[in-house]
Amino acid sequence: MKVVVDGSPLRIDEVVAVAYGKAEVVVGDSLDARMEPAATLVERVVVENKIVYGITTGFGALASTHIPPERATDLQYGLLRSHAAGVGDLMSPEVVRAMLLCRARTLAQGYSGVRPVVVRKLIELLTNDILPAVPAQGSVGASGDLAPFAHLALPLIGEGFVLSDEGPVASASVLAAAGIEPLELGPKEGLSLLNGTEGMLAQGCIAVHRARQLVDADDAACALSVEALMGSTRPFEERIHALRPHTGQVESARRIRQLLEGSEISKMHHDDFTHKVQDAYSLRCAPQVHGAVRDVISYAETVFATELGSVVDNPIVFAEDRDVISAGNFHGQPLAFALDFLAIAVTELGSISERRTDRLLDPDRSSGLTAFLATEPGVSSGYMITQYTAAAIVAENKVLAHPASVESIPTSGLQEDHVSMGWGAATKLDTVLTNTGRVVAVELMCAAQGAEQRDAPLAPGTSAVKDLVRSVCEPLVEDRPPGVDMTAIADLIESGAFSRIEFGA
Repeated sequence: MKVVVDGSPLRIDEVVAVAYGKAEVVVGDSLDARMEPAATLVERVVVENKIVYGITTGFGALASTHIPPERATDLQYGLLRSHAAGVGDLMSPEVVRAMLLCRARTLAQGYSGVRPVVVRKLIELLTNDILPAVPAQGSVGASGDLAPFAHLALPLIGEGFVLSDEGPVASASVLAAAGIEPLELGPKEGLSLLNGTEGMLAQGCIAVHRARQLVDADDAACALSVEALMGSTRPFEERIHALRPHTGQVESARRIRQLLEGSEISKMHHDDFTHKVQDAYSLRCAPQVHGAVRDVISYAETVFATELGSVVDNPIVFAEDRDVISAGNFHGQPLAFALDFLAIAVTELGSISERRTDRLLDPDRSSGLTAFLATEPGVSSGYMITQYTAAAIVAENKVLAHPASVESIPTSGLQEDHVSMGWGAATKLDTVLTNTGRVVAVELMCAAQGAEQRDAPLAPGTSAVKDLVRSVCEPLVEDRPPGVDMTAIADLIESGAFSRIEFGA
């Protein structure tokens, strides 16, 4: 894939491809013509010494402080340095790549008043895989992701730090080794490198990609659990979901139904009402729960797709009107809500998965499976403690699912008196996604073990699911530490392997 930055909207899949290093980023032919009018207007504002926020004034609570023309450039350098106040663990290379791309795209729209060279320098870092070291803590998600973007921007001017295998290293030496000249900032360019929602947005694009893979894996886990528990396939019939046609519900029902198609286990008791009158909610209501998660992901995708074509800088430069307006497009509230909603939904995905795992392990509710799936219960504990792990992770997710977007804390001397906390929503969502992948991995591991205790053949679809689990996790014959297997299956989920399983049309 080749991703063109020319000011046009990007797609989520393009951001994800760049984030994971699977796409080349190039500058579009129309970039200069699109950006130069606004940059020229900013230069005129400085020359004429007009009072315009961020160009000839200070920032935030210092907006009433006038900056003389000869200090306009100094102002921009000081801004990047002073705002690089982030602390904590460093953001992943994937997030940093996505941030660089999203920031370049916003500036390329031509409403920021920066020169085309700024966009080219951002893309130059991407092309050379020189990734700024961006701490995870420090943004309140309103005037843009200020602290993270300051750390992202400092290497452009030969300052700050970049990622390496040995840890953060000074950017100056890395740029010199790559033959890259540091950027010399012009008026407003420091501010435009900071203002915006692209930090939240970058994480959100990656999050919806990961969430899609998770819900596909949980559909697969549910289908395999139905087989292992000798559950009914009837709750997944198409005619049922046509009566309540939520898009996600219909899709999850379809995937589970088709994974179970041809199951010999199901045929054995399809009309045997002495076997089981009805299955537990965690089985027969899976399409309704998994599907609701799918619908939340779709909502978030709509929000992020809109943002990928939006101007989120401040002030906004309208070159055609010769006007520069300070407004609030940098406020992250739309993204913060979507990110929080995703965290809530993904938490529920893990919650229902853990309930199926518990059922697989309980000899009183597993339709004849051995206690805790052990080959010699009593002497062996089998997978007993894996459910403890899943329960602990689900409990952690429930805490993380508390919305960050309702936790506004004023900043900058009450000039910025309402903030979105969207960056915090994004970073905790990352943890929820990782956690839930581990919970679903536990179910897949237990369901594979349980399915192998049944005498009848599995459906082709669920057999493919089991074989995928078995590609990284051998059957449990005697007790062994299961954490390694759980991690390996979680890595399979992250790779999208369960989304690529072949089953009926």
